[in-house]
Amino acid sequence: MRVRLAGPRDAVSIAAIYNQGIEERSSTFETHPRTSADMLDRIRSMERYPVLVLVDEADQVVGWAGLSSYRARACYDGIADFSIYLDRSVRGQGLGKLLLQSLLEEAEARGFWKVLSRIFTFNHASIALCKACGFRQVGVYEKHACLEGRWLDCAIVEHLFPNNQPA
Repeated sequence: MRVRLAGPRDAVSIAAIYNQGIEERSSTFETHPRTSADMLDRIRSMERYPVLVLVDEADQVVGWAGLSSYRARACYDGIADFSIYLDRSVRGQGLGKLLLQSLLEEAEARGFWKVLSRIFTFNHASIALCKACGFRQVGVYEKHACLEGRWLDCAIVEHLFPNNQPA
């Protein structure tokens, strides 16, 4: 397995993997499936916010991770939100760590001083992955949003890059 920047040809696979997460209701509040065109738009806007893919020996995408804008204000330009999704067929094999560490390296190289996310509190695998990659949990948003009639709490995790801290 290896990690590389996503390209336009990866949009179909990225959408399929993301749609698994949407269908399972385990990692996103999103309820409508994404199309390859949605993901292609994201890939094409990678100049600031990269999308990485985890590929097998045949260069088939089995996971993806990406950065996105945290907030629109200029004071938050050095903070990125992140997402990570693995195909069901490869979960539980430790591959998320390779992908997330690669994303963190990319974020640091691009000058971000912080990467963060919100994770459903019942998603123990994602919380453990973040902890293994040096994230710290800084709180919990209680009843952050309602998904299919259930109010869900989200753990807030962050990873700081001390060398990129603004003066």
